[in-house]
Amino acid sequence: MSFPEFFDHAPTVQVRDPLAQLLGATDTGLIEYRYEDAVRLAGHSCPTVAGAFLAGRAALAALYPGGPAERGAIAVHMPAPATHGTVGVVAQIFTLLTGAAGDGGFRGIGGRFARNGLLSFATSATSEENTVCVTRVDTAAAVAVAFHVDAVPVTANLHELMALVMQNRADAEQQAAFGAAWQDRVRRMLTEHADDPAVIRVTDRMLETDNA
Repeated sequence: MSFPEFFDHAPTVQVRDPLAQLLGATDTGLIEYRYEDAVRLAGHSCPTVAGAFLAGRAALAALYPGGPAERGAIAVHMPAPATHGTVGVVAQIFTLLTGAAGDGGFRGIGGRFARNGLLSFATSATSEENTVCVTRVDTAAAVAVAFHVDAVPVTANLHELMALVMQNRADAEQQAAFGAAWQDRVRRMLTEHADDPAVIRVTDRMLETDNA
């Protein structure tokens, strides 16, 4: 099994998970998540998966400027129901990075390390339906993070190739070209726009509240 070479050049996210340390999964509690981990979870690589990974990375960096973030001590609120658009996919990536889970998540040991109830969804889509709210449980510091994949244009021939693939008219060479064009946009997001405010925007929720 091999992934595209650019996966190795994508940013990574390092967190500290006290539960993993307690149970001996890692002696320091430190875990490094790579983009390929998000791809393994989602089962595919696309601008949404890449955008969610970068958005989670940006939110954790803002909440834990000294790093690393404490996985399992972070709440995530999604801006729409899990069944709305790609919200469910984005939530999965945030769960990977933060540990935040819904009611079916890990309930803890001895009153500690619970992750259930840390992931929530809005009951309906809002005007901020691409904005995820991420909160530190210990300090209540919160940020809103949004990603805009439209800021990274598609490869010139992508739409033409996609039409052929969707209509089952693409030959093997065209299918390969489609996959390459699709991943080229993901590559540019991860390696050229990871810190681009036009793609990833983080807003301090506490400042918004104070200035309201």
